[in-house]
Amino acid sequence: MRTVTYCVPMAARIWLIRHGETEWSRSGRHTGRTDVPLTAAGEADADAVLVELAGIEPGLVLCSPMTRARETARRAGLIPDAITDDLCEWDYGAWEGRTTAEIRVELGDPTWLVWDHPVPPGQTPGEQLDQVGHRVEAVLARCAPVIAEERDCVLVAHGHVLRILTARWLGLPPIDGRLFALDPARLSALGFEHEQHVITCWNATTAPALGG
Repeated sequence: MRTVTYCVPMAARIWLIRHGETEWSRSGRHTGRTDVPLTAAGEADADAVLVELAGIEPGLVLCSPMTRARETARRAGLIPDAITDDLCEWDYGAWEGRTTAEIRVELGDPTWLVWDHPVPPGQTPGEQLDQVGHRVEAVLARCAPVIAEERDCVLVAHGHVLRILTARWLGLPPIDGRLFALDPARLSALGFEHEQHVITCWNATTAPALGG
């Protein structure tokens, strides 16, 4: 079942695009720094984003360095102004490549979620939630002058990092990113209602009308 989509036409926005499907995202495996390619379905979904972005002329495009994000950007017709590590997915450390169900069995904790437990080191050091929060704040700061000029930004990245970025845009703590389910290769947008930071579009298969 897809998440309910809400879209409201607005002026300048920060568009969020999660990369298309990978084998790991399809099976629910935590995919941080492992460079997993798109599946055929993921490629097709990224191609569809190209159509939905028609008419959007961003003043800034930022992309994660991971292949799945860069290929999604390419297929969506986007040329990144910069590839930035600040948009890398959460470094899951010891949980990399594992599903939530597997981790719950190993820990004997049927309620475990990555959102509210420390991330132990594995083949990578691992990253705590507040560290991801600091990274996305740097991305938002980079977008701020572009938005002030009433020009759109586009960010192509990963599920958890974009959800955490959304929470920080709204002035919420990073953990509240868990409230925003995000599917692969869907459009979301952050913007304003007057001066208030809001979500103007979420997890959509169709971009809202422009220029409202």
